[in-house]
Parts: sequence; structure tokens; C-alpha cells
Amino acid sequence: MTVIDPETQTAWVPEAEAEDDIEDMPLSLRLSIADTLTLGNATCGFMAVYFTTTGILIPHLQGSQENGMGRHSAATAVILMLLAAIFDLCDGLVARKLRSSAMGAELDNLSDLISFGLAPAYFVLVYGMVADDAHQRVAAVAAIVVLLAVVLRLARFSCVTMKDGTFQGMPSPFGALTVVSIVLLELPFVPTLLAVIGVAWLMVSRVEYPKPRGVLAVAMLSWIVGAMGLLAAWAFDAPGGQLLLQTGCVLQVVLGAVIPLFATARRVNTFRGNRREARTAQLP
Repeated sequence: MTVIDPETQTAWVPEAEAEDDIEDMPLSLRLSIADTLTLGNATCGFMAVYFTTTGILIPHLQGSQENGMGRHSAATAVILMLLAAIFDLCDGLVARKLRSSAMGAELDNLSDLISFGLAPAYFVLVYGMVADDAHQRVAAVAAIVVLLAVVLRLARFSCVTMKDGTFQGMPSPFGALTVVSIVLLELPFVPTLLAVIGVAWLMVSRVEYPKPRGVLAVAMLSWIVGAMGLLAAWAFDAPGGQLLLQTGCVLQVVLGAVIPLFATARRVNTFRGNRREARTAQLP
């Protein structure tokens, strides 16, 4: 019921009706629990850029020789990317179990672009500026390649319908963590550059990757938490921390290389099996 105030001649809506209007708000204007997790993903990506800038780039430009601060900031930036990957993993699981808003898919793509596109590309760019044997302009080109690969990967994900349970191209969170792992290995500049570009190619390739569901989701979550522990040990200069970090980075890179090989072998075997069945069906 609407009441007109005789003095101000303005309409007054009872509180109960105002609450009803909120309940009638379109789903496209309301955030779900999954959307809140997605926004956490975007926040982590932005903060990763912040720590990369304030803890690595600015001290380098100022001529600071403190390696401890740079190590802590690098570890913090990567941990934030890992935390963003956890948010990305959980928002999909929550969206399937609970209600998801109409803008959930758009929020997810935009957040992934920040956390798994901008943040790792910026990490590569800063690496090209602070590493002794790096070339800044070449590293900038590699960073742009990573960023554009994620943009194309996310755009294709929105347009192409794949069979249930698979992704086409390396998922952007996995690709971002692989790129960062390559940088943290501190290999010579040229192998690092080639490996980063190879990961970017895998993200826009047609290689199929399994979606993290069920046991695979638990395994991925465990791997991310373990990687956070390795980074923390390295940041605080724990005994064997450097070796543990390098081992974790190598495992991440190996997984990035092995999964496409298994996917390709499975695809070839499926193709051969279909041809064999077709020939058998043609026999009298």
C-alpha cells in the first residue's frame, strides 16, 4: 500500500512492501554464494599484481639489494594466484550445488582474466626487468602472448560447447601456475621464454583436458595447498626450501607437458577404435 504524505506530497512505501521489492529483484542483479567466491578470485589476482609491484619491481628500480623482501613478495604473489585457483575451483562446485546468478559465467571469465591472465603475464614482465640475463622487451612480448592466450582461451570457452567433463585447451588456472613455475625455476632466459610461449600455445590448442570433478578436484585442491606450503618454506628460507620449491615447480611443468600427451594418445586410440568398428560393420 502506498500512502501520500499531506505535507510533502510524496509517496511512502511501507517497509514490508520495500522488502518484497528486494525479493522481486531480478536474479541478474543479485549475487549468489558462487559469485562471492568468484569476486574473491578477482581480488586475489589484483593483490598478486600489487605484491609483484611493491615487493619486486619497485625495490629493483630503487636499487635495493634485499633478496628477502623480493622472495617474500614473490611467494606471496604466487600464493595469491594459488588461492585464486582455489576460489575458481570452489565457485564452480558451489554453483552446481546451489543457485547461481545469471551473471555468474561473466563474472567468472572476468575474474579469471585478472588472476590467470593479467597476474601471471605481469609476473613474466617483471621477471624480464629484474633477472640478470633477461631482455626486457622480449619478456614483454612473452607476457603479451600469455595475456592474449588467456583472453582467447576464455572467449572460446564461452562460445564453444565441449562434451561434458572436458576442456579444450589447457585451463587458464593450470596454465597460469605453470607459467609462474617456469619463471620460479630460474632457468636461462631463452629456455624460460620458449617454455612460457609453449604453455600459451597449449592454452589455445585443441588438446582436451579433464575437468576437475570428484577425485580429480580433491587431488587438485591437495596439490594447490601443498604448493602453498612449498612457497612458504622457500619464502622463510627453511632448510631445503629452495630444493622443495624447485621440485614442486618441476612437477607442475611435467604435469603440464604430460597431460597433453596422454590426451593426444587417448584421442588417437579412440580414432583407431572407431575406424576398426566401422570396418567390422562393413564386413558381410
